[in-house]
Amino acid sequence: MNRLSKLVTTLLFLTLALGNLAHGQERSYINGRSASDGGGAPFSGAVMVGDTLYISGMLGLQNGQVPADPAEETRIIMESFKATLEEAGMTMDDLVNVTIYCSDVSHYDAFNSVYRSYFTQEFPARAFIGSGDLLFDARFEMQAIAVRR
Repeated sequence: MNRLSKLVTTLLFLTLALGNLAHGQERSYINGRSASDGGGAPFSGAVMVGDTLYISGMLGLQNGQVPADPAEETRIIMESFKATLEEAGMTMDDLVNVTIYCSDVSHYDAFNSVYRSYFTQEFPARAFIGSGDLLFDARFEMQAIAVRR
């Protein structure tokens, strides 16, 4: 995928977010961060607007390191997503759109072998984007949108 695909994905994400906010729906935060916190990453883990949950990009780090096995890295990401969704009263099957950034698309099959095991119903819409370098030399970063059923 190219820069245009990344731009389209980002614009879709922002359009959905702004559409919900424009209707005056309240927001709640999972692993929220305040601008006054000073340290740490300047984003919230997830933001709930109405019945829609916007989940920030997550890496599959283990004790701050990338695991040697791409499948293990994927499992860590998926478990983090599962926990975030559960905190919002949702499940993996509530995901409607997923974007995966991958530093080397040769890991596509390793990612998918784990990814597919986390769903019991239809898969969400998805993009798998070759991104170049990711933070902390991660292979994968995943972000998503979920809608409560």
